[in-house]
Parts: sequence; structure tokens; C-alpha cells
Amino acid sequence: MNFDESQTKTNLARAFAGECQAGARYQFIAQKAVQEGKKNIQMLFKTLAKNEMAHAKTFWDLIAKNTTEPQENIEIKAGYPFQDSELPEMIKFASNNEKSENTTIYPSFSKIAEDEGFKEIAEKFKLVALVENDHFMILDELYNKLKSKDLYKNPTDYNWKCGHCGHTHLGKQSFEICPLCNMDNGHVELTYLGRKKC
Repeated sequence: MNFDESQTKTNLARAFAGECQAGARYQFIAQKAVQEGKKNIQMLFKTLAKNEMAHAKTFWDLIAKNTTEPQENIEIKAGYPFQDSELPEMIKFASNNEKSENTTIYPSFSKIAEDEGFKEIAEKFKLVALVENDHFMILDELYNKLKSKDLYKNPTDYNWKCGHCGHTHLGKQSFEICPLCNMDNGHVELTYLGRKKC
């Protein structure tokens, strides 16, 4: 099939726009986390925003690689989510979006690309869907821990690490105040999130 006339080209443009918007939304959530004294959540969302922009670049590159001439405009029709509320609700909203991308949107785009004969593009959609599933698991767990006030607790011993000075503390619960640099637990790295299946 001719790429310029394919649904896959439109889907790549939609995916590019969606990933750019997710990257921006995650920067906004990171700002809100800082306002609430949660540097650790800010850092997590900055990483997720960077991931989303890397996905956008992948989709951008696939369009550029497969089109026969520069595209002045690719018409797309799609809805993109907007939500601004309290931090836990923004995280839940983001989690639901990641789940939708993983379970519905990108698998559908992958199948269309496969059916239209664009195997490399189909594979890229599958790979991005796997990352979005990881994002869903991290955000879903983060939301549940925030709601239950268990963000700094783990069922098994864990090396809690201060993201400011690097001090580590082994235990089922993080420190309230880092004994080395006196930063609060809003600086504790949240690397345990998403490691267990949700």
C-alpha cells in the first residue's frame, strides 16, 4: 500500500500529537507536585514526560522516513484529554490514559499497520504499548499509595534512597527526614513503583 494514502500515516500523526500532549501534561503534573512539596513525584513525571517525547520523536521519524515528500499538513481528527484537579486525581487520569493507549489505541494502530503491510511501524506501535503499560502500572500504584497514604511504605524491606544526597535506609518504611541532609521524604526516590504487577 502507498504510505501517503494509508491509515497508518494518519495513525502515526495522531500518535505523534498524543505523545506530545502527554509529554506536556506530565510537565504540568510535575509542576503541581513541586507546589505540593513532592520532589520525588516531580522527578518521576519528568522522566515519564521524557519517555513520551521520545515516543513522539519515533512517530515523527517514521512519518518522515515513509513519506515521499515533505508533509505540509496531515489532517487528523482525535480527542485529547484535558484535566486539571488535585494531584492524586491527575495521576489517576494519567494512569487511565496510559492503560487506554496500551490496551486499545496502539494495539489497534499496530494491527492496521500490519494489515497495510508496514511491519516495522506495527512493531514500533507494539513496543510503545509495552512502555505505556509500564507507565500505567507505575501511575496506578502511585495513585493507590497516595490515596491510602502508603507512599512511603513497602510490604518488604526496601532500600529507600534520598534523591538529594543519596543516603539509603533499609526498612519497610522510608525516613520522614533524611538523617544525612535533613530533606523531607518528598525527596525519597520512588523506584519501587511498578515493579510488581498491578
